[in-house]
Amino acid sequence: MAETLLKAPESIKSNSVGRLVSIDFLRGITIASMILVNSPGSWEHVYPALLHAPWNGCTYADLVFPFFLFLVGVSIHLSLSKAKLNEKSKKGVIAKIFKRGLILFALGLFLNGFPFFDLSEIRIPGVLQRISLVFTFSAILYLLVPLRILMYI
Repeated sequence: MAETLLKAPESIKSNSVGRLVSIDFLRGITIASMILVNSPGSWEHVYPALLHAPWNGCTYADLVFPFFLFLVGVSIHLSLSKAKLNEKSKKGVIAKIFKRGLILFALGLFLNGFPFFDLSEIRIPGVLQRISLVFTFSAILYLLVPLRILMYI
């Protein structure tokens, strides 16, 4: 009985689709943190860790975006490592990367404008737009640049 309790089930390592549960778990925590930081309840009584620090500090809120970008980088490696080895499929993969990047960018613009869509108030360098640019450029670099040069970049 005690041996079966100490043994980790196979579902913890990866699920049926072959996804890493640890990456999905960290992604879920990061998205929950985004929601918590962006809507902490009352803005008049906010726990200080949920506010961005002034220039000379770091709080929990300041770590959410870097964690998300870290997950983007890990996901790029996990999803494109096979395509990097296959020269024939690179052109199609690059087209998919640009399509995904454009969709993310457009979704960010849409969410910044929703529900009134006042073009003078839309914030172009929003969070999703930045994630889109980072994903697009990083994925293209990962596919086309050798590892030695990529480490310098």
